[in-house]
Amino acid sequence: MTGTGHAPGVRRRRLSAALRRLRAEAGLSSPEVAKELGWSPTKVTRAERNEWRRPAVKDVEAILTLYGVKGEERAHLLSLTEEARGRSDWHKYADLFTGPLPDLEAEAVRIRSYEALLIPGLLQTPDYAAAIFESSQIVPPENTQRKVESRMARRSVLDAPNGPRFVSVIDEAALRRVVGSPKVMVEQLCFLAGMAAHYKVTVLVLPFESGAHPAVEGAFALLDFPSPEPGIVSISTGAESLYVEDEAYVDRHTLIFDGIHNLALDPKKSLDLIESIAAEYDKRA
Repeated sequence: MTGTGHAPGVRRRRLSAALRRLRAEAGLSSPEVAKELGWSPTKVTRAERNEWRRPAVKDVEAILTLYGVKGEERAHLLSLTEEARGRSDWHKYADLFTGPLPDLEAEAVRIRSYEALLIPGLLQTPDYAAAIFESSQIVPPENTQRKVESRMARRSVLDAPNGPRFVSVIDEAALRRVVGSPKVMVEQLCFLAGMAAHYKVTVLVLPFESGAHPAVEGAFALLDFPSPEPGIVSISTGAESLYVEDEAYVDRHTLIFDGIHNLALDPKKSLDLIESIAAEYDKRA
């Protein structure tokens, strides 16, 4: 699976954002829009919050007519609606994701992530990912294999012609935490070292010696999209994922990432440490 540039989940997000903006520009409240269109207030709210699976073209047409949207902008938004109604490449795994992460990754031009306890999902091996899911009290055992498959499939975005650049800062603790077994860790760290040579991937290790740092609150990812689309902060708790577009929130996490990026080892020293820890595991495997 590769990014096509037409991820329906991202299109729905953009459409919802446009409808929020247009209502504000029209000077109307959600209840006023609902009354004019003969809808329930919750229908308007759900559309603007991207709480719909397949937006109806006739509904979007009605909204645009009410707001007086014409010409190229109207045509663009109706085209966006058609794309938002499509099926994602990930539809067969839809029940496994708590949000539009695969679509967001496929649409992003750059992903910057910080992981405090685990290797980032895009860089995990099958056995490492399986060990995580098997130890979870959230993932049913019967879903483990499909979860692993979906995680491995996500990595194809890095090989897509229009795929994102991936900058990953990984805490040393994640390298030293034994997930599965020492043998699993040898394979995982060797794979991580190999991915560090990928032309779209940068792997940096935040060493223990860095002490307290700006990202002590935990892991997160910043996803940047083609201008003028706003960036997103993604935070996963394991049970659920949170996606925040608020500009101040994105700016704050950009500063945090810049801070840990400056504290991390450079790519060469990071690779040396990864290989050194892999050698330690190899002696125990």
